[in-house]
Amino acid sequence: MGVPDSSNPVTDLLVRWRAGDREALDSLMPLVYSELRRLAHYYLQRERNDHTLQSTALVHEAFLRLAGQNPPKWQNRAHFFGIAAHVMRQILVEYARAHSAAKRGGANPCKLSLEEALDLPKKIDVDVIALDGALDRLSELDPQQSRIVELRFFAGLTIEDTSEVMGISPATVKRDWTSARAWLHREIARDAFE
Repeated sequence: MGVPDSSNPVTDLLVRWRAGDREALDSLMPLVYSELRRLAHYYLQRERNDHTLQSTALVHEAFLRLAGQNPPKWQNRAHFFGIAAHVMRQILVEYARAHSAAKRGGANPCKLSLEEALDLPKKIDVDVIALDGALDRLSELDPQQSRIVELRFFAGLTIEDTSEVMGISPATVKRDWTSARAWLHREIARDAFE
């Protein structure tokens, strides 16, 4: 992955935050807020129409969780957004589970279009919890493919950024992304008909 680019203000602040500089964390928020909000909006527009969690609340919850934990050894800006995407995924799944528990016995409230989510040719509705479960199963079979899906889908990273974060070639990312999407499509379709 290489050495962090200290000429990039976000990377510099991430390195300072990791070293214990709390002021760096305060300075980081304004620099990453709009990108985190864009990611949150991207996720939430795929949620059901009556979803009550707003982009701002998702960003704030994700940032609070990131700030409340011992930060990892940040490699760069893309690495930060990859971890932020994972945190947002966890929040959305927790929210979907809580909402589903509140509506026990009702229709599945957490629908999103898998075609929209993973750019697949066949449209199939799936809930966030099912997608999370399928990603967990994929992680058991192929952790690299699962991580690529998380970075590409949840963080919205490009092939090149995903390659940089994971330390693998762009060709490997492309191949694993295609394979993982096909596997998820089959897995979720199988679950939907069981």
